[in-house]
Amino acid sequence: MGCTQSSSSTKEITNYEPITKVLNNDGKHPLYGPNDIMKRKGHGTSNKPVQSNLRFGCDFRTANRICNYNRHFAEPSGYFWSGEHRTKLQEAMKDTQKITFYDSNTGNALFVAPSENRNWEGWLQESRHHGWPSFRDDEVNWEYVRCLRNGETVSVDGTHLGHNLPDSKGNRYCIN
Repeated sequence: MGCTQSSSSTKEITNYEPITKVLNNDGKHPLYGPNDIMKRKGHGTSNKPVQSNLRFGCDFRTANRICNYNRHFAEPSGYFWSGEHRTKLQEAMKDTQKITFYDSNTGNALFVAPSENRNWEGWLQESRHHGWPSFRDDEVNWEYVRCLRNGETVSVDGTHLGHNLPDSKGNRYCIN
């Protein structure tokens, strides 16, 4: 695992506002945003560190490194389904029909799973097969999520989320 910053800009943004601009207005997904979303800000590519009370037992340092000081790497494959993460995710799956996944920096709701088009078993099978939580277009809250042209999936606030890795079923957002 490594940490890199975009080489496109080393200038830090001091007057930070979420960049909600959409580059493609054709009604198709993903919604593409400008590369400026990921310019350096007060805390890496975000304005602040991840929240201290992350769900499912996620480690603060790991999440902060991946979400704010990284553009290409992720936690180890299967991390979301190991140890305490697995137990807490299973509890949440039992307690509700759907789970909302939030931006670790801002707390904005980014993904809701499973969608109307699949059940928990389908979501979990796909996510475990690929090693990271995997979401489809109808599970993404497009108010706060954008993709860059290189496939990187980010929040409008600059949180690195993962990558869009399309397959035969369509867009698949593989999220760290």
